[in-house]
Amino acid sequence: MTLAMSQIALRQLVAQHGQQHVYTFYEQLTPMQQQQLDGQVASVDWALVSSLVETVVKHPQTLALPRDVQPAPFFPHQPKASHDAQLYQQAKLRGEDLLIKGQVAAFVVAGGQGSRLGWDGPKGTFPATPIKQKPLFQCFAEYLLALQTKYGPAIPFYIMTSPANHKATTDFFAHHRNFGLKPDQLMFFSQDMLPAVGLDGKALLESSHSLALSPNGHGGSLLALKKSGALTDMARRGIEHISYFQVDNPIVRCVDPLFIGLHDLQGSQMSSKMLPKAFGKEKLGNFCIVNGKMTIIEYSDLPDQLAEERNRDGSLRFLAGSVALHAIRRDFIESLNAHGFALPYHRADKKVPCIDLATGQAIKPEKPNGVKMETFVFDALPLADKAIVYEADRMDEFAPIKQPDGIDSIVSSKVITTQRNTQWLEAAGIRVPQKPDGTPDCVIEIAPSFALNAQDVAAKRGKVPSIAPGASVYLE
Repeated sequence: MTLAMSQIALRQLVAQHGQQHVYTFYEQLTPMQQQQLDGQVASVDWALVSSLVETVVKHPQTLALPRDVQPAPFFPHQPKASHDAQLYQQAKLRGEDLLIKGQVAAFVVAGGQGSRLGWDGPKGTFPATPIKQKPLFQCFAEYLLALQTKYGPAIPFYIMTSPANHKATTDFFAHHRNFGLKPDQLMFFSQDMLPAVGLDGKALLESSHSLALSPNGHGGSLLALKKSGALTDMARRGIEHISYFQVDNPIVRCVDPLFIGLHDLQGSQMSSKMLPKAFGKEKLGNFCIVNGKMTIIEYSDLPDQLAEERNRDGSLRFLAGSVALHAIRRDFIESLNAHGFALPYHRADKKVPCIDLATGQAIKPEKPNGVKMETFVFDALPLADKAIVYEADRMDEFAPIKQPDGIDSIVSSKVITTQRNTQWLEAAGIRVPQKPDGTPDCVIEIAPSFALNAQDVAAKRGKVPSIAPGASVYLE
């Protein structure tokens, strides 16, 4: 829809789709509130909403688990044979060549707020590192700068925001002078929003002048790349491959040469990193093969019997867990948008705060009263002609910050970061003090400018000072 539509045209539009109630309180609003509501109404694809109301809300399909579900094959983190080692060496060289030729872009999905972490601002602005408290966005920028120093060309960085945090995100980058990145290598764009609807299919109002809007799911990132012009920009720059990651992981490899190279060498349209699950029902999606296609089955949808099934050596049969790290060909994303958007929408029944249309009073539901419609990025996998999975090292590149405490919290993330850095130092022959339980008796932060991996640390061994028990050591 266009924001330039007249108020009469907007009323006619929503009436065509049975949603005229969104203007129930319009005459009571201030001019500014009217403008806000009109802008939201104009931004929504109401034809899509009507279609989803019929297919997702009123007549949802119950998808049974396929009969033949097999665990997906994957490339192990450590090569198990000489020919695998040779392949990985070739893959690393290919990935490095792609970086040297400027054919790889980084893409972060960063539409979330930090409210769940007690942080007032976009999640990407959350202070994440153990000593310098660098925000997540700075972690990514410094990683890309280090890659550029190593391989040459600037790496285009595409950042998907949301309407709720777009301005705060762009202002944050501007305030910090883009953390050293050039303005012309950055592109910010916002994710589409869809109104939550009641169980009757009617759009819910958050307030008298606001729809109850929510993002269209992380799969919407592949639609936003098209609608924003990012794919066109990539084509102009000669970008062939996109490294996709989410905003919550400070030690993510924003672009991994070996992974990107393996993805390209194998002719994969969409590749994924996996982590070996710690236990059968760990809350990670499961990489599976269904009808010959790579598919992710959510942990909640995989029956316990399959989740706990073991190989003869005692390992989990369904071992590969998804952590939303992907390498995707640009032309594959183009194909997903060639005839409408190819990814399916899923129903999520939620407790959606809204207002009563009869009284205007706020409603805080105690049980699900609405439906949000979302897409999942992994639904692109079975649409790919070829998709591969590569095993990542959990300790080496996965320290997410999702919760205020406990697992996947800022505390656990900082612990993992120090443990990873300790491994890098010890691999280089550098002594790190330990507590009686074997954990590091220090805090260590390594800037990407100092090292991107254990090999880089070994090459700079002489620049590492001795580490005293209880010390905080920052290497840059």
